[in-house]
Order: sequence, then C-alpha cells, then structure tokens
Amino acid sequence: MNPEDLLRLVTQTMPYGKYKGRLLADLPGNYLNWFAREGFPAGEIGRLLALMQEIDHNGLKPLLEPLRRTASRPE
Repeated sequence: MNPEDLLRLVTQTMPYGKYKGRLLADLPGNYLNWFAREGFPAGEIGRLLALMQEIDHNGLKPLLEPLRRTASRPE
C-alpha cells in the first residue's frame, strides 16, 4: 500500500454494481466482506476494495476522516 491509496479511498467511487457512484470509503462492511469471501475483482479496484475491507474490519474508518476533509477542501 502506498499513502496515496488512502486518499483514493475517499475520492474514488465504486464503478459498478449495487453501490455504483458511492465513495469506496462509504461502502458498507457487509458488501466489503462479501468481496472478501467471494473474491475481490482483478486490478486496481480490487486492491482498493481489499484495503477498504481491511480498514473497515479492523475498525479503522475514523482514520480516513482527516483525508476526507483534505480531499473536500477547494484548491
């Protein structure tokens, strides 16, 4: 994992499926756990979903809050 991955979780949206358009950081835990059981998609999105599942599973979502504020701040 690189530090930029954490920023991507609060800026990138789910590209398909039931939660299309929702920020990766806002995906529900049960959805992330489903991917963990069934298999994460290949490529970048799968890697980010796996990271988000690990963060959610370990109760670390609050650590993303400062990044949310940074990402939403206008340039």
